[in-house]
Amino acid sequence: MSFSIHPTHNAPLKLWDSAGPFEAGAMQQLRNVASLPFIHHHVAGMPDVHWGMGATVGSVIATKQAIVPAAVGVDIGCGMMAVRTSLTANQLPDSLAAIRADIERAVPKGMESSQTANHVKGGWAITPNSVSRAWYDKFEARWRAILAKHPKVDGKTSDQLGSMGGGNHFIEVCLDEEDRVWVMLHSGSRGTGNRIGVYFIEAAKQAIAKEQLDFHLADKDLAFLTEGSQLFDDYIDAMHFAQDYAMSNRELMMIRVLEALRKHVPGFKTDKAAINCHHNYATREVHFGERVWVTRKGAVSARAGELGIIPGSMGTGSFIVEGLGNEESFCSCSHGAGRVMSRGQAKKLITLDQHKAAMQGIEARVDEGVLDESPAAYKDIGAVMDAQQDLVRIRHRLRQVVNVKG
Repeated sequence: MSFSIHPTHNAPLKLWDSAGPFEAGAMQQLRNVASLPFIHHHVAGMPDVHWGMGATVGSVIATKQAIVPAAVGVDIGCGMMAVRTSLTANQLPDSLAAIRADIERAVPKGMESSQTANHVKGGWAITPNSVSRAWYDKFEARWRAILAKHPKVDGKTSDQLGSMGGGNHFIEVCLDEEDRVWVMLHSGSRGTGNRIGVYFIEAAKQAIAKEQLDFHLADKDLAFLTEGSQLFDDYIDAMHFAQDYAMSNRELMMIRVLEALRKHVPGFKTDKAAINCHHNYATREVHFGERVWVTRKGAVSARAGELGIIPGSMGTGSFIVEGLGNEESFCSCSHGAGRVMSRGQAKKLITLDQHKAAMQGIEARVDEGVLDESPAAYKDIGAVMDAQQDLVRIRHRLRQVVNVKG
């Protein structure tokens, strides 16, 4: 290891607070990250900050010559994609139930295949040719190279490409302020990225323990890998693989969702340029005069003129934004509203009647299985947007009319 950890090192925190102080647990995590000796300049907290594993969700962490796998997380490359269509609201059918049903059939969701009774957890029972081609053209050789060094990360790969997953992942049909129809979705690298994340988080812990440095870490989940080590290089390679997988995953999902929509309203066109952005990832960037690793855990790149997506919740709409390039946030913004309740709390505190009221007018699942994703489990997206007016400019406000959850 090329770093010596000592308790006197603390980088500054720069926080975009949306509604009073951040929760105590999240603040402690931000301080823990700031105590790492390789932090560059400061740690930025976005207005959707909430507790996460090791590092807070909603934090931007710039590091020199080291990276923390748990800060990148286990849903590597998770992010958003949005496409504007030529459709307007009055071209949609009065009932949107059939559109939702066809989208659900087109894309595997949750933990089951959408195709046959022979369920494959979270993926395809029979992988479409288009998905198989994408896997073999873009990923097969790279995956084999990763497995040759780290066979323990093996598992489901191609049969989850083009699938949504569960949790807070979703697919939506939305309307903007001009009643133009958009299709938007949220997903990541699925089980492949999860296995990579879990494996290298543990590998980092073992490497730290071998050097007898774990005692000095404020949180063992902040175990890091140092640049120049073989494990660091292998992690970066696997992380980039997962990020590319996530990007392709969203593209393949979008193709199938648009095909499902065309069954009901054929002939529409889409904008040539779609927005496809990660919000759990790490990349090389230059900030404050140095080339560093920037880890965005629940944050979106918001360079000047760059378009991004900030979803609220399944009942409160989303925003298409343009970055303002604020260097103090490492040119970043929030990735959503941020949770105010854990999943367990939401299931205990939010009633089904409350959820139904919050979802009024939206074609969506309304049952006890999605109470942990109900709008009341999230911060006020309006307050979150108000808190980052120096980070982004709102280009479009989207309101969902169809929501598909796993």
